[in-house]
Amino acid sequence: MKRMKNWIPFLNSGPVVSVVRLQGAIGMAGRGALNDTTLAPLLERAFRRGKPAAVALEINSPGGSPVQSSLIGARVRRLSEETGVPVLAFVEDVAASGGYWIASAADEIHVDDSSILGSIGVISASFGAHVFLTRQGIERRVHTAGQSKSMLDPFRPESEEDVARLERLLGQLHQTFIAQVKARRGSKLAEDPALFTGEIWLGRSAVEVGLADGVGHLVPVLKARFGNKVKFRRYGPRRRLLPKLGLSMAQEVLSGIEERAAFARFGL
Repeated sequence: MKRMKNWIPFLNSGPVVSVVRLQGAIGMAGRGALNDTTLAPLLERAFRRGKPAAVALEINSPGGSPVQSSLIGARVRRLSEETGVPVLAFVEDVAASGGYWIASAADEIHVDDSSILGSIGVISASFGAHVFLTRQGIERRVHTAGQSKSMLDPFRPESEEDVARLERLLGQLHQTFIAQVKARRGSKLAEDPALFTGEIWLGRSAVEVGLADGVGHLVPVLKARFGNKVKFRRYGPRRRLLPKLGLSMAQEVLSGIEERAAFARFGL
C-alpha cells in the first residue's frame, strides 16, 4: 500500500491582509456612513478574524466630524495594540482633515503621487440670513435661559462675543488635532511652519514633510512586504437593497450634497 502524503492545502496558503475601505465624509448620515458605530464591527472582524498579517486601510475622505475621526482613529490603535496586528494606510484621492486624522492612526501611510494630504486645521461654516428676513418683514423671536444659549443663530446679527467663543473652541480642537499628529508621526515630521496651518500637500511633497512614509499602491506594496502569495480579505459596509422612503431618503440626498461639497473643497 502506498503511503498517503500528508497534505493540508491551507498550510501552504499565503498570509492574509484585511482590507477596510474608508470612503466618504466622516460623521455623515446615510448608507456607508463613516462613523465609529458603523465601522466598529468591520474593524473588529478585520483585526480579529483569522490572525491577519496586517490591516490595510483604503482611505478616501475629505474629513468631517472631529469626534468621529478621533473615535475611529482610537479604535484602530486600540485593536492594533490588542491584537499585535500592524496597520498600513493607503490614501487614494484625499486624506484631509479628519481623513488624515484616521490615516495618522496607522503605522505607515502610503500615497499616490497625486493624493492630497493634510488640512490639519478646523473649520466652521454657516450663513447669515438676518438681512434677508428684515427685508421680507419677518421678525425673528428667540427666548433663552442662559445668555450663550443662542450662540451664532444664523437668523440674528453676528456678535463679537459669539465669534470670540467660537474661535476659542476651534482653537482647542485644533490643538487636539495637532497633538494627535505629533504623537503618531513624531520625529518624521519636518520643521515646516505651514504644517499645521490647514495647508495641503500632494503625494511626494507629503512624504517630504513627514505626513506620509512613501509613494506606493496597496497591492504592490503588500506583495513586496508579505510575498506574492499574500491574500486580501476585504471588509466594507453592507448596502441596503432599497433605500427607505420619506425622511430617510431626503436625509441621504442632503448628506450626499454635503459630502460632494466636502470633496469639492479639494478640487475633487
